[in-house]
Amino acid sequence: MGLNNNDIFKKLRVAHKLRDDDIVKICALVDFEITKSELGAFFRNETHEKYKECGDQILRNFLNGLIIHLRGPMPKKVPETSPPKKYK
Repeated sequence: MGLNNNDIFKKLRVAHKLRDDDIVKICALVDFEITKSELGAFFRNETHEKYKECGDQILRNFLNGLIIHLRGPMPKKVPETSPPKKYK
């Protein structure tokens, strides 16, 4: 039996020592809004009545926000201008 999105989310939360406020801010870095109560539903036990499956979109947005949180925003790419070619 493999890991589901909820398990991955929980493990990342523990590994990076993140609180609910931190996760909300990380998701905001990629313009994804999530509430603390939604997060609580993902971190509950599967047998709990308020448990909710974490979808791919939620995990993807969190991971993209985590990258920005850890590395910083990607620098803007400056187009390179190549010198004109000389013909013989």
